[in-house]
Amino acid sequence: MAKDLDTTLLRSFVTAVRAGSISRAAVALGHTQPALSQQLRKLEHTVGRPLLHRSPSGVSPTRAGEELLPYAERILSLSEQALSQAGRALTGHCSIGLLEDLAVSQLPQALADLAGLHPDATLEVLSLSNAEMREAYETHRVQLVLDAVGDLPGPPRWTVRRPLAWAIGEGVDATADPLPVVLFTNPCIWRTSLLQALESADRRWRVTFESNSLIGVLAALRAGLGVTALMPSNLEPSMACRTPDTLPPLPDLELGLTRRPRSEGDALVDAVEMVLRRTI
Repeated sequence: MAKDLDTTLLRSFVTAVRAGSISRAAVALGHTQPALSQQLRKLEHTVGRPLLHRSPSGVSPTRAGEELLPYAERILSLSEQALSQAGRALTGHCSIGLLEDLAVSQLPQALADLAGLHPDATLEVLSLSNAEMREAYETHRVQLVLDAVGDLPGPPRWTVRRPLAWAIGEGVDATADPLPVVLFTNPCIWRTSLLQALESADRRWRVTFESNSLIGVLAALRAGLGVTALMPSNLEPSMACRTPDTLPPLPDLELGLTRRPRSEGDALVDAVEMVLRRTI
């Protein structure tokens, strides 16, 4: 008999990976920690492979977990969209401003799935500099902006905290003194968070590479130029930190969404906002 993936178990898995901790995920889902652990082990039994590395400092996906994660996120997104949008045709145009790190994660796929359910609707995703995004928002070029709270062009409607993870370049020694670091060009909350974490731990560091794009930072990591901080969804398997005690803990990110006031009541923008909130 073919096996089916239980969306409840998938939601537990995705929440645990995003939170980086079973205890934090249990709080977010309103479960007890033992109950959530049982659900995660049940999913591992269904898949037939371990999905999480468990340690005193938290959890991180195994290779099998990394492979399952994008499918799990897409299944959950499609399930929620199908339930909420069944029988409701959406039309019109909606432009969304996304932080680059989010624009290359699971969000574009979730938005593409929404567009696939509503062929008469047009969605557009823009990834711009802070100044360009503010101009696009003020000139009504975009209706929604999802970004770090400090970089939003307007007051947030809602916020969410997400973890950062260390990414280790090919062959880089994470115990090196000084530590070679790859940074996003200022201004960048990722850069500030990384450097503050190192300073708080009295770790010496040196900058080996800077870039204003995620593509450039990932290329530097693949070339073995240093370490950096990334969202877990953008972490390539070879870059995962296997010995977390060698580097200091990173703070969570606070992300938020701003929406143009005149878009209130627009069914398409409402649906897009719902997708963003549930997927992030």
